Amino acid sequence: MWRRMHPLSGIVALLTIASFWVSTVISELSGSEQAIIAVKQVIPWGLLLLVPALALTGASGFTLGRGDTSALIASKRRRMPIIAANGILVLVPCALTLALMTRDGELDAWFYPVQVIELMAGAVNVALMGLNARDGMLLTGRVARLRDPSS
Repeated sequence: MWRRMHPLSGIVALLTIASFWVSTVISELSGSEQAIIAVKQVIPWGLLLLVPALALTGASGFTLGRGDTSALIASKRRRMPIIAANGILVLVPCALTLALMTRDGELDAWFYPVQVIELMAGAVNVALMGLNARDGMLLTGRVARLRDPSS
């Protein structure tokens, strides 16, 4: 069960965060205040999908990796506290703050610094989760290691 649950929940989590990030960038680039408000109001509802997906990914990963001392598992283990802390301490508070600000029509001087912090933290999590996905695929043999053509 964990072998199926881990990649599925990881993909859901990664795609959810990536969709938040891309939606935010598109709404900002559109210049439409309505689009920005709509995206910022929807993201907290997306946390209802994201948080359980991340919890399942973490629980299944710890279960699957128990006792494994490979370098790939060690790399994934080193990334996980950063991903978790970034999400709990930065992304969730930013998402909720931005939702409250847009609900109250406060797209002011405080909105944009919080928005930039959220985008940077989101990009970090997408990158780290992508590396974890890559390492997971290498571990299971779903993708082969790239070989140096000169060797």
